[in-house]
Amino acid sequence: MSMKKPASNKKPATIAMDSGQLRGKQRVTKVKPPAGAFQPAPQEQPGRDLGQKERSRLRVTVSEKGGVPQLDVDILLMEAIGTSDPDFLDGILKQLVDVVREGGKIDERKLNFMLSVVKGAKPRDQVEAMLAVQMAAVHMATMTFAWRLGRVENIRQQDSAERAFNKLTRTYATQMEALKRYRTGGEQKVTVQHVSVSEGGQAIVGNVTQAAHERARDKAAASPPALAHSQMPAMPIVGERVSATVPSKRGPGK
Repeated sequence: MSMKKPASNKKPATIAMDSGQLRGKQRVTKVKPPAGAFQPAPQEQPGRDLGQKERSRLRVTVSEKGGVPQLDVDILLMEAIGTSDPDFLDGILKQLVDVVREGGKIDERKLNFMLSVVKGAKPRDQVEAMLAVQMAAVHMATMTFAWRLGRVENIRQQDSAERAFNKLTRTYATQMEALKRYRTGGEQKVTVQHVSVSEGGQAIVGNVTQAAHERARDKAAASPPALAHSQMPAMPIVGERVSATVPSKRGPGK
């Protein structure tokens, strides 16, 4: 794999592809956009051209030298996949090449598609980049079995392709959740609401604001009733002997 440093005055390599086959360089004619299509302002065109050049530099070009495949990679691709280690980029590209290799040939279009999936995930470090690469590989395998599922010839082939397709789609969803948990630090917020209403009852779900006089009335209803005459003696307990003082009928001195 050859890696080139970014150079603003160097024109990126152009590969013309026709139906997936390399036909060599062809003359490109500009097509006039249809009426009503978006036309950038003159001051916006330099920025659009620069953006297209930057995107083209993030592509990988495949060639052969002495029967050995060669990858032409821009160093800016490292930043796009969240790494600053050339060895990590070299290992990731080798793994992707093994996935898209068909009959000893490297499918450049599939390779750049998988790289676009990784770049679209915007990995912030190497762990996220590896997760994005796995997601791209699982997606490729999922679409392969989806293609097979549409071309089965018997029930056995259908069951096999269907099981593999279902497992791969569930794996992709699990990878999405794993990437989300890794980015958020594993924090999850779960809100569970359960309301039981008996027959003839009413319930309100949501934020309820109660007026001050209603709160005071409810508080008064919930408090125990107070004694009207707190100075009166307590009522005697039934079955308990009570001693009472009987006033004497004798006068004073008798």
